[in-house]
Order: sequence, then C-alpha cells, then structure tokens
Amino acid sequence: MTKSVHTAAGEEASENVHAELTVDAAAATVFAVLADPTAHVAIDGTGWVKEAADRLPLTAVGQLFAMDMYHPNHPDGNYQVVNKVQVLEPPRAIGWLTGSRNDSGDLEFGGWTWRYDLVPLGPSETAVTLTYDWSAVPERIREYIQFPPFGPEHLIDSLDHLAGLVSGR
Repeated sequence: MTKSVHTAAGEEASENVHAELTVDAAAATVFAVLADPTAHVAIDGTGWVKEAADRLPLTAVGQLFAMDMYHPNHPDGNYQVVNKVQVLEPPRAIGWLTGSRNDSGDLEFGGWTWRYDLVPLGPSETAVTLTYDWSAVPERIREYIQFPPFGPEHLIDSLDHLAGLVSGR
C-alpha cells in the first residue's frame, strides 16, 4: 500500500492538496462506495461528516446531495452542506462542489471541490487520488475560513478509511 500527500507545485502551491493510495479493490468497487453518500461518514478523515441527508447513489452530473456535519468552530456547531456533482465518469472519476443554503434558502457554493480519480492497476487493485481544491474560493470567504481547513493528513485518513471499506466488499 503506497501513500503520499502533495500540495500543488509552483505558483498555485496553496490552492490544492492531493493524496494518493493504492487500494486492494477493483475500480468499479471503489467507485460504487464513493457514489454512495451513506458511505461518506465512514470515509471522512476529520469526523465532521455525521450523516447523509440524501441517501440516493450519485448517478448524474448536477445531482445535489446533502450531508449533516458538525464542527466545534462552526457558528452553529451542527450544520449541513449541499454538494453538487461536477464529475461523474464511472469507474474513473467522481467529484463535487460544496456549498450550503443561505438564510433565504438559496444554494450558495463556496468554491472548493473534492475529486477522486481512480486508475485500475489490475482486476483487484486501484490507484486512488483524492484532491481538495480551493482555487475558486472568493476572497469574501477566505476572510473567515483558512484553507485548507484541515491538515493534509485528513486526505490520507480518508483514503485509509476508503481502503478499509472497499477491502471488505
């Protein structure tokens, strides 16, 4: 099992971070777990994700899925994020943009994305790259949220959790 964490190189060094892990499962199996919002609680390396508010599998670009969250530094402690699927290429890639509903109930996106890229290495082994990108976050959000809002070990923890889930399937 190979693990690594990288930030983007050069001028964009502070705009994204990614981690890589080779897991003992077929790409289709890994993709199926990632496309299941109910699995995200177990995958999350921070403990912030508490429950999938939307439980249907991710099947289309543009699909929205909400997650109930908790963070002690969030003004409300408990909160909900709404994700919009941006990439859905079974079994090779899946990704989403994270947002929330404002006080009026309108959906607003913060500009950060999560993306998993899967490369089959054989019938039962897959290289997984998890990328967290905040390059599109506007300055008004950067004024009160430091990016990334977690340490780089979160990505490896998430991939370790994913590996544990898929190895039992």
